[in-house]
Amino acid sequence: MMMSHPQHLKEAMACFGTGVTVITATHAGQDFGMTCNSFNTVSLEPALVLWSIRQSSGNRTHFESAGGYTVNILSHAQQPLALHFTKGSQAERFAGLHLARLASGRPQIVGSTAWFDCALERIIPAGDHDIMLGRVLDFGFNPDASTEPLIYARRQFGKLISTPSPVTNAA
Repeated sequence: MMMSHPQHLKEAMACFGTGVTVITATHAGQDFGMTCNSFNTVSLEPALVLWSIRQSSGNRTHFESAGGYTVNILSHAQQPLALHFTKGSQAERFAGLHLARLASGRPQIVGSTAWFDCALERIIPAGDHDIMLGRVLDFGFNPDASTEPLIYARRQFGKLISTPSPVTNAA
């Protein structure tokens, strides 16, 4: 395979549907948050998750210095928050937002489909991004169907649509 223009690679990557999260942290008394779709589980024992951030991001140092973060999995109804957390000052991003404070002191966005409060275990350099590996300290989820997760694919937001499929027991 011949590598072509980076924009073509971005177009191909956009074909992969992901959930949408807002990562939050608190450092030096200020809340920080950003939209992220690179969240992933790593391990159940121990409970580990990851997300990645551009090394050149102005928020990167704050997330590192905070020593931990909260992953807020946005519900379909929270689509406006996905765009809201991509621009503006940190104060503007959090203004008027309904938050809960976790035992760690980090903000959790009320109404999220699920959330994971994590201690930052390690930062792993990977190309032009850093992988933020976290140990899950606490978590919660909302089983209510009205909090279906927000999905992002091909640069569009959407939601899951159930389709009938046979249930199989994978080995």
